[in-house]
Amino acid sequence: MSRATLDETSGPSERRVATDETTTSRARWMARGGVGGLVATVVMTVYRMPTAESLPPTAEFWAQFVAGGDPEDHPLPALVLHLLYGIGGGAAFGALYPAVERRAASDTAREAGGTALGALYGLAMSVFGARVVLGRVLGQDLDGNERLVFHVGHLVYGLTLGSWVASESRLRDLRRE
Repeated sequence: MSRATLDETSGPSERRVATDETTTSRARWMARGGVGGLVATVVMTVYRMPTAESLPPTAEFWAQFVAGGDPEDHPLPALVLHLLYGIGGGAAFGALYPAVERRAASDTAREAGGTALGALYGLAMSVFGARVVLGRVLGQDLDGNERLVFHVGHLVYGLTLGSWVASESRLRDLRRE
């Protein structure tokens, strides 16, 4: 029974159960996305650190707004903050992903759709990060090589996140069988 049908034909207690199930499902998707965000941030950081030969921009954020000093003085807080941002971004992606999953006609379509959505999501995060976080909040502009590494790193994040969440949804279905 669809949610609309359930809402139209049921009393308040049945609607509350449907709402609770939807909330629980959303929380599970967000948790799955959060784990995917953690994995994706680790993968992105493993790509980024030797390529850029610097800490993520969270080091600059930490130095400017929390501890002062030089960004290189704060590697641990910078990496922890970077992981937390990645987990939060993954949780937000997890909340968006069910719209793709519902439309997928097969496992292949679900995985391709999730990976494509993840890539677009990673690039959107990259543009937001470069323009708003780096440009407006931190007052920085990336040079050509830094900009390339920044955007490719976020693409790596998005591809990893999208494929993680999409494959996790397939694994969930396999466990039900």
